[in-house]
Amino acid sequence: MSEQERAARRERLAALRQSGVDPYPARVPAWTPLADVARAHCEKSAELLDAEQNRVAVVGRILARRSFGKLLFLDLLEGGGKLQVSARKGELGPEAFALAACLDVGDFVRVEGRVWRTKAGELTVAADAFTLLAKALRPLPEKWHGLQDVEARYRQRYLDLLTNPTVREMVRMRARAIRAVRSFLDGRGFLEVETPILQPLYGGGSARPFVTHYNVYDQDVYLRIADELYLKRLVIGGLDRVYEIGHSFRNEGVSRKRNPEFTMLECYQAYADYHDMMELVQAMLQHVVRETQQGKTQVSYRGETLEFGGAWPRRRLADAIRDETGIDVLACHDLTSLRAAVSHAGLDAGDAPTWGRLVDHLQSEHVEPKLLQPTFLVDYPVELSPLAKRSSDDPRLVERFELFAAGMELANAFSELNDPDDQRARFEEQRQARTAGDEEAHPLDEDFLEALEHGMPPTGGLGVGIDRLVMLLADAAHLREVLLFPYMRPERT
Repeated sequence: MSEQERAARRERLAALRQSGVDPYPARVPAWTPLADVARAHCEKSAELLDAEQNRVAVVGRILARRSFGKLLFLDLLEGGGKLQVSARKGELGPEAFALAACLDVGDFVRVEGRVWRTKAGELTVAADAFTLLAKALRPLPEKWHGLQDVEARYRQRYLDLLTNPTVREMVRMRARAIRAVRSFLDGRGFLEVETPILQPLYGGGSARPFVTHYNVYDQDVYLRIADELYLKRLVIGGLDRVYEIGHSFRNEGVSRKRNPEFTMLECYQAYADYHDMMELVQAMLQHVVRETQQGKTQVSYRGETLEFGGAWPRRRLADAIRDETGIDVLACHDLTSLRAAVSHAGLDAGDAPTWGRLVDHLQSEHVEPKLLQPTFLVDYPVELSPLAKRSSDDPRLVERFELFAAGMELANAFSELNDPDDQRARFEEQRQARTAGDEEAHPLDEDFLEALEHGMPPTGGLGVGIDRLVMLLADAAHLREVLLFPYMRPERT
């Protein structure tokens, strides 16, 4: 915005105040939503509207302004509805028309008048009274073409929302999806709860945490990386079905499908296992898709059609890696032999510090990108799952699955480990992995072990990435598209 334009707006603000107009009044008299006005009169002809002389009061932000001397047209936006307003000098009177003539694109106004239809057939409110509700001192993006710079869209999301109907629809889509998740879980007897975000010891996942400081206790604490260990405490306490939808924080990189601050659903069901959680997440996501896609079970994502209806295929993780790379990870019992097999296959082993991390690398690089349709990968190595119950068929594996679609992980679930001695041993293995260089290894949590020693029933646990789910439903290319205010690197001044 030029300094000249900003100065001109401030001059108009000063003139309004000098004339006795309050540019920021505290209250707004009664009004009718623009969408309701349009709905009530959209089918009426110009002749019928002239005969009825229906008067309305509407409010909104001025999106566009067209002046033809003694005739002025304004486009208003309010609550997602748009409507045209006309102002004639002869109908308004000189003072009111002078106020209308001082209005800028971006200002908020209240307008009273009759509903009529122009020769072009556009529904319009003929103003006979104007009230300024808020004066905008900066203009909207030029010519209402919207923000073109991607970084500016994220930094000034309020302008992006104003200029981009697709973004506004994404926000509504996100709200519908979360509402559908809640209604599904509530219908199955789950109780929504809230657990701490600031935690004395992070856990429930494999990630580096954000660290902050509690001044009153002079103690470092962590932003949670997951809700899991606190939700399990609630199951131990007798709440058999619990869930939480909330923010978690992982101090890691940013990519198309990753953000350090993210929204996750976690739910836990007593007397259930990972097979029950597969049924649960499949039924839940099918419900969410139908609720957000006008009853359909298909989702169009980046030119592909994803089918969420029917039964979803299940593939063992080791089989999927072997099918895509030729490597049998279960036959390579340590990091050295697995690195050798990866090298022999002509693949990059990356910098994975442990056997489990290398298996995870092979899965994420060679399997995950090819999983377009909803697919369960099941039966993960113990090293990758310190909180999951061992498989009774193969002690090298745990009862765990991850759900993928469009080449992204959407959900992760276990038959939860409820043997406190096995859990302590797993924590000790994680401590050794951390010593070997795995910065994301799970810490040993004595308080959780004490809770587990009081007894936890067989339990199924599930986590669903809400942001990624909304990405699919809204056909968004990048996770930041579905975050209203993604963190941005500070601008240089």
